[in-house]
Amino acid sequence: MASYIARRRFLATLGGAAVAWPLAARAQQPVMPVIGYLGFTSPSDEVEMISSVRKGLREAGFDEGGNVSIEFRFAEGDVSRLPTFVAELVNRKVTVILAASTVAALAAKMATSTVPIVFTTGADPVQSGLVARLNRPGGNLTGVSFFSPQMESKRLGLLHDLVPKADLIAVLLNPTNPFFENQLKDVNEASRALGLKIHIETASNERDITAAFNAFAQQHAGAVLVGADPYYYRQRALVIDPAVQLRLPAIYEWREFAEAGGVMSYGTVLTEAYKQAGDYVARILKGESPADLPVTQSSKFEFVINLKTARQIDIEVPPDLSARADEVIE
Repeated sequence: MASYIARRRFLATLGGAAVAWPLAARAQQPVMPVIGYLGFTSPSDEVEMISSVRKGLREAGFDEGGNVSIEFRFAEGDVSRLPTFVAELVNRKVTVILAASTVAALAAKMATSTVPIVFTTGADPVQSGLVARLNRPGGNLTGVSFFSPQMESKRLGLLHDLVPKADLIAVLLNPTNPFFENQLKDVNEASRALGLKIHIETASNERDITAAFNAFAQQHAGAVLVGADPYYYRQRALVIDPAVQLRLPAIYEWREFAEAGGVMSYGTVLTEAYKQAGDYVARILKGESPADLPVTQSSKFEFVINLKTARQIDIEVPPDLSARADEVIE
């Protein structure tokens, strides 16, 4: 009888241990890290960029829904919404924040000095106040820069190559862009170097854009340079359609403009830049500190010509210019 009772107690103990062990094991399982994605525009505007971030994560061994999760916040172009969204992500105790624009990165920096932040920016990260140094940022921010405002001179040169006999080149810039002064300086210096006469109009809304293109028509401009700007990117039709209607060859910053009907685009390959950002997020998830990760500059650029639109507005693209393009849309 005693042996029977002892055996029952042993089995009960063993059974209890068998139940307790999985519970303990589950309790010790690591918590899945969470990435907070802070977008300035909208989900539809950032589809390809998000896909590129996921690609960078996958190549580093992180699969969304498998061993990492992503929480998304989109400001829909409204800067005032960013502080609230950052606060939500910080309170959610995300492992790292990916700030997908300069303004998103600045909002994130103001909100936290402890949560690691990986940014993508078209601005100079030092000049904009995101980091103190490029090689060793030293704080909780690092990321990828593609220096969009500094590319206006290159775009102006390509436009001149397209229409070398144009007496006047129109320029459209957004005065509310934080880097408007840099763009203005870049364009003026480039026009002087090329010996070009330019006419600059500023616009930050649909009404002003319409007025600007009316002014370009009155000035008999031969072509138009549309400056790099998030608002123009989100509202591409507003700066593409009037140029086509006025038969003005135009150059823009990213390939999405040329794909949507703009004559030319020259700028960073955004998908590559965001893939780099995904890689940096992965490195932080693996334990590296943003303070030690140098800000990297996106080094892949592309020049796209929409030959279909050029023909539509009776612009003949010089063969040597077509030969320099990374892609020609027929």
